[in-house]
Amino acid sequence: MTSRRKFLKTTALGSGAFLIHPALKAMFMQQNGLEISLAEWSYHRAIAAGKMDHLDFATKAKNDFGINAVEYVNGLFGSKKRNFKDAGKDSKYLSEMLKRSNNAGVVNHLLMVDEEGSLAGLKEKERLKAVDNHRKWLDAAKFLGCKTVRVNLHGEGPTDEKQKVSIDSLTRLGEMAAPMGLNVVVENHGSDSSKGTWLAAIMKAVNKTNVGTLPDFGNFCISHPWGTTQDGCTMEYNRYKGVEEMLPFAKGVSAKSYDFDEKGEQPLINYEKMIRLVKDSGFNGYIGIEFEGNTQDESEGIRKTKALLERYI
Repeated sequence: MTSRRKFLKTTALGSGAFLIHPALKAMFMQQNGLEISLAEWSYHRAIAAGKMDHLDFATKAKNDFGINAVEYVNGLFGSKKRNFKDAGKDSKYLSEMLKRSNNAGVVNHLLMVDEEGSLAGLKEKERLKAVDNHRKWLDAAKFLGCKTVRVNLHGEGPTDEKQKVSIDSLTRLGEMAAPMGLNVVVENHGSDSSKGTWLAAIMKAVNKTNVGTLPDFGNFCISHPWGTTQDGCTMEYNRYKGVEEMLPFAKGVSAKSYDFDEKGEQPLINYEKMIRLVKDSGFNGYIGIEFEGNTQDESEGIRKTKALLERYI
């Protein structure tokens, strides 16, 4: 280690090689125990507009950005002719996804699940139905070779009551996922789920090795139904405190980014501070790029987010 540091300080590698040798970037990332993945939500505008096909996502991640791992979003499955929930059960469709990712040499890392009911809802019959609704996505994740499924803890009611039923829902999902070799993680995603202490208490109560968190750099708006802070927020949880509270249970990290400033930085998120928190926590695994800018090109946003991660890691 000492000789490598000396070498970097006394040669051109110390200042310019990262601009020339992409392989060196990957080497240093891996030495930090971190690798970059790409979240499909980064292309939600293009896919929703029909400008990009969900089935092309894995290949695009590899060919356009040199990223070897992807995170799918269930709501972006299918097409205008095929509902995303039907696509999630369609063996031919899933087989085509797997074929394309394998051909591209891409790891199917994570599957994000939305719109399948309220896992933190207080009406027990509806909540248990929501738990069961996630079963098909666990099956799909297993088929695709994913290791992790991201869920949400949405629901209406008093904070303490939602916390109790969330513990039950996650316990059930963790037990359902364990025989498949899958992790179940919760992302901070609005309302009480954007409170780091609330999620940390749930993780401690569930106490399962395959149940954890997916800290997102941006979703700390308590007053927003999905937690985004890019459009202004009347009630916001401290994002750095929240990420730090979630990191002990993290099985992935979501590097949320919004529109960039002229310096290539995030006006709303101190990326240097965020990456320092991730590294100091001892987290090892994937940091997923999730560009969510409103006005800037999605591909360019992904490139700039990747550059930020590489710079600070």
